[in-house]
Amino acid sequence: FFQKTRTAVKNWFTLFGWSNGQNPISIPYSLRRDVCKIQMASSEEKGFKRGLGKYTKTLYDMIFHLSGELLPSITTSQSLHLDPVERICQLHCEHSTLLAFIKSKGAYLPHVKPEFLLEPDDYRKWIQVQTGDMDELRKGGMENSDKDLFILEDGSFETMSKQAWTDVLLQIYKVFVLPRVSSCKVTDLFSLGKTHSMPSIKSDPLSSNIYSPHERTILNWLNAHYEKNRKTVWRDCQKGEVPPMRWIVNFDRDLLDGLVLAAQVASYCPYLIATHFVRMYTNPRVPEHFLHNCLILVNAMNAVNLATGIKV
Repeated sequence: FFQKTRTAVKNWFTLFGWSNGQNPISIPYSLRRDVCKIQMASSEEKGFKRGLGKYTKTLYDMIFHLSGELLPSITTSQSLHLDPVERICQLHCEHSTLLAFIKSKGAYLPHVKPEFLLEPDDYRKWIQVQTGDMDELRKGGMENSDKDLFILEDGSFETMSKQAWTDVLLQIYKVFVLPRVSSCKVTDLFSLGKTHSMPSIKSDPLSSNIYSPHERTILNWLNAHYEKNRKTVWRDCQKGEVPPMRWIVNFDRDLLDGLVLAAQVASYCPYLIATHFVRMYTNPRVPEHFLHNCLILVNAMNAVNLATGIKV
């Protein structure tokens, strides 16, 4: 489940997380690596810098694109110190700033520590700095924080880092992307025709402990389009009658048969009805029917270049 979640997050941020088109990412590898425009060369002892170029996209470019804000004291052309201890302390400070910034926007990340966002080698150096003598700690400009230190073995750290970066991206999506959802057009849809007979889902913040108001607005949007279009889309269905009215209350079980999502696509691309959606099972009963419907749905999405990397 976690692997599928991480893949979905990676695909979305690759496609939509950046300005000027796609930018492939990997979780956590490219996110840990691409935090600055200038990085150390492979041999730190030589003290060289390696320029990544102005076209290199960093994590902070993504934050600026999605939020329209720069992090305090951090620029998109960030460079790193050459001194190893100062470099580690700088990275830790930047990750602390990142977490504080998205938390101030409503992110919930009490389990993610800044050091979990470091590269494995940097994490080991950070632990060495934190457990070193006071002279070394003062050199790095940090206070002793042994009482809050959470030391992980190499294998455990990599697992924790993947989880931390995935959760950070999910929270970035929650606080910067979901709030763009507007309920105005959904309300207009419910006022059309007979859709008023279907009860709407309340967007009140206290009406659900699972979905946010923005997610419940999307559920309303799904309900409105499905009820408005089901009789039109499957009026001439080849594999069943018009599907019955339903109330869509979640993003997993209620979408499994492909019919709800097909109704949404048909709202914007009605020409796909005759070429694709009339061949769907409107009362699927066995796994083969579900697979058949989802194959048609994905093919329809690909036909209009809505290629989000989703698997059937």
